Amino acid sequence: MILFPAVDIKDGRCVRLAQGREDAVTVFSPDPVAQAKRWADLGAQWLHVIDLDGAFSGKPRNADLVRRICAETSVPVQLGGGVRDLDIARAYMEAGVSRLIIGTIALTEPQTFAAICKEFPGRIGVSLDAVDGRLKTKGWVEDAGLTVFDVLPRLEADGAAFLIYTDIARDGMQTGVNLAALEALCAATKLPVIAAGGVHTLDDLKALAPLAKKGLEGAISGRAIYTGTLDVGEALVWLKAQAA
Repeated sequence: MILFPAVDIKDGRCVRLAQGREDAVTVFSPDPVAQAKRWADLGAQWLHVIDLDGAFSGKPRNADLVRRICAETSVPVQLGGGVRDLDIARAYMEAGVSRLIIGTIALTEPQTFAAICKEFPGRIGVSLDAVDGRLKTKGWVEDAGLTVFDVLPRLEADGAAFLIYTDIARDGMQTGVNLAALEALCAATKLPVIAAGGVHTLDDLKALAPLAKKGLEGAISGRAIYTGTLDVGEALVWLKAQAA
């Protein structure tokens, strides 16, 4: 199971939001590149980078910082936020991003999403962001009118390579993960699933570990690794021991 340290970028700074609210910002570092390097130096296998400005505006806003993170760390980057067309996807791939996370257009523009998946097979994931099972789009501010299970067959057919499931009510709140929802999603798909929202301590990773045998690829952590309730070094050591 992989721990994905989150580097969320807003206004050029590394931040975390509470429940995805644009007005609930905590700044943790003025330098997202330095922060990404820190997680890489601790041994992270992947970095989870989100352009929050892009997610809210629908256009890339921090592409230069993303490019620098890719160039200045040796860790693969998965990137989300504002990827709304094929040209943007191409630009990020050319900038060194290893794989992309798409949310809004995966739900609202299936033809565009399928075209991106076709051009970059095995490298496009879908962010399934939900409150009480109902999906949200456009930076989590609009209700998609769909559930995860409504869209899953089509996303698989379109070529999605992995899924990120975020329980928005738990995101940034450090209240523990939604094990029931994650287990149901793993049971419903053969695609790798990544958990987001609610990872607070090492105990939360330990609770998720049994799902690794059912298709859980890993977990994203943001606020917890910045406030110190989850020690990245300790977590990576524990995860490595489980893999052995």
